[in-house]
Amino acid sequence: MTQPTIPGFREVPRTGVIYVMHRATELGFSYDSPDWANLGQGAPETGPLPGSPPRVNTVTIDPRRHEYGPITGQVALRRKVADLYNLIYRQGKRSQYTWENVSISGGGRVALARIAAALGNINMGHFLPDYTAYEELLSIFKAFIPIPILLDPDLGYQAPLDMIKREIQGRGLKALLVSNPANPTGQLVDGERLAQWVQLARNYRCSLILDEFYSHYIYNGNAPGEPPKMISAAAHVEDVDRDPVIIVDGLTKNWRYPGWRISWTLGPKEVIHAIASAGSFLDGGANNPFQAEVLGLLEPECVMQETAAIQTAFRAKRDYMLNRLYKMGILVEVEPAGTFYVWANLSQLPPPLNDGIQFFEAGLEEKVITVPGVFFDVNPEKRRTYARYRNYSRISFGPEMEVVVRGLDAIERVIEKHR
Repeated sequence: MTQPTIPGFREVPRTGVIYVMHRATELGFSYDSPDWANLGQGAPETGPLPGSPPRVNTVTIDPRRHEYGPITGQVALRRKVADLYNLIYRQGKRSQYTWENVSISGGGRVALARIAAALGNINMGHFLPDYTAYEELLSIFKAFIPIPILLDPDLGYQAPLDMIKREIQGRGLKALLVSNPANPTGQLVDGERLAQWVQLARNYRCSLILDEFYSHYIYNGNAPGEPPKMISAAAHVEDVDRDPVIIVDGLTKNWRYPGWRISWTLGPKEVIHAIASAGSFLDGGANNPFQAEVLGLLEPECVMQETAAIQTAFRAKRDYMLNRLYKMGILVEVEPAGTFYVWANLSQLPPPLNDGIQFFEAGLEEKVITVPGVFFDVNPEKRRTYARYRNYSRISFGPEMEVVVRGLDAIERVIEKHR
């Protein structure tokens, strides 16, 4: 690693996805390159899908919205988010979310940074493997100590309830950061298990911070003729202002508008006030003109229609990718039940392709991008010297089917070269 030459600055690492995109760009990749297949970046296709609502193609800006917006977002949008969660997850429950339980911010990483900045001097648990951007997020804020919790492939990358209870009690965890469904493994906690996690957080006063950005990409448990399955811990909260459950979601994945940079946080009012204070010095608030445009996207009928279209299209891409990877000799220990990623075990490929970094570099020669598994060994401040997941790669089926096909064709060529 090169040492900074300008006084006072440190070497700031790129997240795994940013690193691979930068490396690919050095070799000629651009987002409009017709011959490249980007199976690395964590973005869904953004065009129309069969059965999806019309995509937003024009945005009209109210001149009054050129001003700064409120740090916590426009009240109309905050109310719309609360109403949506109450309708989908909390019908008939005594305690309901209000606009005061919602904060709007500029994308998921900004929302999580606000939460991290508002945490006190505590132990916070996080899982391995998990989202690459968590690493620097957990490093930069010094008030809390990140505690890694290793998930075992033999248990399907799931954390048994007794394990979570033991970690909370034994390590004195006051917060637990979870992506659900999980990035990169695609595993999810739902139904009674999710209810038990919320109960555990309630009983032991351990804040459950849930990144639910893939909560509409669910491929299991959808009954024919029923509304599409969506998951959220909001369904199991008893008291929205007492239960220590904080939920982050936004337009990026579940609505397929990553460039809008609009996200929201749901939680107790006390938490919303705290992250508002953090937002006032961290980021200054979300994009103000776009917030009014989001209201129509959160209409329940639009949400259901979009989710059903996502699940149909992305399930087909998932199944296609799994079938192709198996034929190439790539292992998948647990098939993704959610997200749009395959956590691929490369150990049976011929050397050097059984190493995620080498697999990525070889793929670049055939113009396909993947993400090496080592980037998901979230290791804040590099406290651990041994890197896990060297034999893994995250391969995305987020792009259009034609890009997925082109990328898998390229991976097949890479493997054939080394047979």
